[in-house]
Amino acid sequence: MDKFKVPSDEIDRRIKRIQKELHGNGQDNEIDGLFIVQRVDLFYFSGTAQTGFLYIPAEGQPVLFIKRYLPRAREESSIKNIIEIKSIKEVPGLIVDFCGKLPGTMGFEFDVLPVRDFNFYKGLFDVEKFVDGSPLIHKVRMIKSVWEIEQIEKTAELSQKTFEYMKSAIRPGLTEMEFAGMYETFARKLGHGAKLRVRDYQTEGYPWHILSGTNGGLLGLLDSPASGEGTSAAFPCGGGNKLLAPGEPIMIDLGSVLNGYHMDETRMFAIESMPERALDACQAAIEIHNRVLEIVKPNISLDELFRHSVETAKSLGYAEPYLGPSGHEVSFVGHGIGLEIVEFPIIASGKKERLEPGMTFALEPKMVFKNEFSAGIESVFLVTEKGNRLLSKVPLEIFIC
Repeated sequence: MDKFKVPSDEIDRRIKRIQKELHGNGQDNEIDGLFIVQRVDLFYFSGTAQTGFLYIPAEGQPVLFIKRYLPRAREESSIKNIIEIKSIKEVPGLIVDFCGKLPGTMGFEFDVLPVRDFNFYKGLFDVEKFVDGSPLIHKVRMIKSVWEIEQIEKTAELSQKTFEYMKSAIRPGLTEMEFAGMYETFARKLGHGAKLRVRDYQTEGYPWHILSGTNGGLLGLLDSPASGEGTSAAFPCGGGNKLLAPGEPIMIDLGSVLNGYHMDETRMFAIESMPERALDACQAAIEIHNRVLEIVKPNISLDELFRHSVETAKSLGYAEPYLGPSGHEVSFVGHGIGLEIVEFPIIASGKKERLEPGMTFALEPKMVFKNEFSAGIESVFLVTEKGNRLLSKVPLEIFIC
């Protein structure tokens, strides 16, 4: 792999954007300083994911505290102030040394910070107020720069090659899990990082999700932390021990990650042939996907996109199985994507947030025909100044192999 480093101007831009948010636009919700603990946020704002902490004051230069490994952190990060520490207890005094004082209001990542750790930090920092800084982090991260889009497109190339491999390697007699292991191994050789980043502590970040025939008709299929057949009660998700067979629909949902940036794509496969009913449903899913993209542009609301997908499914005759069987439907049809496989915002019912240029989404209209099969598609797109652009490079097709 080529040596990878986040450009210094990219880090500078991110720091300036979060500092603008910390000021709160002159409102009463100003935050004097942000203390970054979570590994992905640390990488986003510093360029390194070495063990450490990042303090970003509302004004002035940030300070990166590294416990291990300092030489690599200095090589990877363009942060000017990088300090080696032996203990987190050194940090308050070092913030005073570099910034002149501790903040009056300090922001933390309340959405991911364990209660025990937060209680420790409350005792460590002598500040007046502790607040949730995670909404500001999400706001900054959801708008991707040109450089970030280039990284996602590189991951898209990895994904494209992996799907091409699937087409050549799929065959009857392999178990779902065995085939998943084959194409994951192929992707690893291209640089797939294997571990998908997830923010929700209840969700497992695994890169493969393969469901064939009746396994696709199980309840709870659609992006549930526990879905599909799985291999055991302890891991009830992804592929299982069912053998792949000719003449049945096979859904493959692949999450890819390269240099931290993710792709999330689903395509339907079949060996030799696919039953006409399933083929029609798969084509309908592609139609829903394309009709949603037709209306994607800045300032349209997330709720409008969701409702348009539901209305399209209904017009095509698939209201009942769309987004899950009756009583078990999910209320979203897409999600943000970037340094984590699922990011804000979510394309969901009732979400009034509006699209902005630079947002990237995984769009995934899917159907579950209870105890029969599943059908769907998923691709990643970018919101542009005038509309949208697909970042996915895998053809929007049904693969009959």
